[in-house]
Order: sequence, then structure tokens, then C-alpha cells
Amino acid sequence: MDAAKAKEIIGSAESKIQKNVEHLETTLLGIRAGKANPALFNQVTVDYYGSQTSLPQVSSITSPDARTVLIQPWEKSMIQPVERAIMQANLGFTPQNNGETIRINIPPLTEERRKDLVKQARSEGENARISIRNVRRDAIESIKKLQKEGLSEDLVKDFESDVQKIIDNYNRMIDSILDKKEKEILAV
Repeated sequence: MDAAKAKEIIGSAESKIQKNVEHLETTLLGIRAGKANPALFNQVTVDYYGSQTSLPQVSSITSPDARTVLIQPWEKSMIQPVERAIMQANLGFTPQNNGETIRINIPPLTEERRKDLVKQARSEGENARISIRNVRRDAIESIKKLQKEGLSEDLVKDFESDVQKIIDNYNRMIDSILDKKEKEILAV
């Protein structure tokens, strides 16, 4: 009975860790790597008839070439609010409005800016690791409570070991994700 509870705790912990890693991947998409990527605008919100709506929900966002993003709102009346939202998001881009679409030229990154973006990516990775450590701590505390309820000490040690193996696996995954993003940012 208690072993089943411990496995449930471990399963729940792994699910939380997976969500942390997915959040890291989503966050890293928003860090530009010098080439045009429509995902840069996923976090931008627009005032759409009184409610804040994400930019991809009110417009088509495409990348016709490596240095340009083209945003075409579904409604022409949304051109000004979309342009304003991009400026307010402080992404470092100047939108160019031609009345029907918004064109954004992505400037090449300077070496200093690339290093700053790598630091930002590493910081996001560290935030993910901290979240994972918190999940590990909570899972191990819950398993130790089961020992007080009658779970054997050997089983507790085995379950703690299982939790640590999961943590190590996800930390390697985070390292891999960060290395890939770093290479993408530093590629000229």
C-alpha cells in the first residue's frame, strides 16, 4: 500500500519536472538567436477588443527569409494595436507598417549581445534546475513521511534513489537543451 503511494509520489514529481523542462524550452524559444523566428512573438499580448490576447491568436506570423518577420493581423483595424504591442514588448525591434502587414527586420546580433543572450539562457536553465530541486525535495519529504507510516527504510532508500535518477536524467536534458541554444545563439 505504502509502496504504491511512493510510486504515485514519484510519478507526480516526474510530471512536474517534465512541465518545468517544457516551460524552459518554451522560454528559450523567446530568446532570439539572430535569425527571424515567429516564436519570438508568442509572448506578445495585444489589446483585442478589451482583452489581452497573444499575438499569434490575432494574426498570421511568418518568416519569409532569415532576417524578416511578417505579421498580418486577421483584421485591418488591428494593425495599430499590434504595432503598439510589439513596441511595448520591448523586444528591440522597430515594426514597419504598410497598412496591411507589419514587417520587422531582425538586425544581426553583436558579439556582446550574443553573450548577454547566452547568459539569459543559462539563467533560465538555472531557474529550471531550482524548480526541479524543489520538486525533488518535496518528493523525498513525502516519501520519508511514508516511512513514519510503516514503509521500510530500505524501500525509502530505493525510492529516494529512483527520484535522484529521474533528477539526474532531467538535468542532463536541461544541459543538452542549453548547449543547443547556446550554439544557436553564438552561430554567426
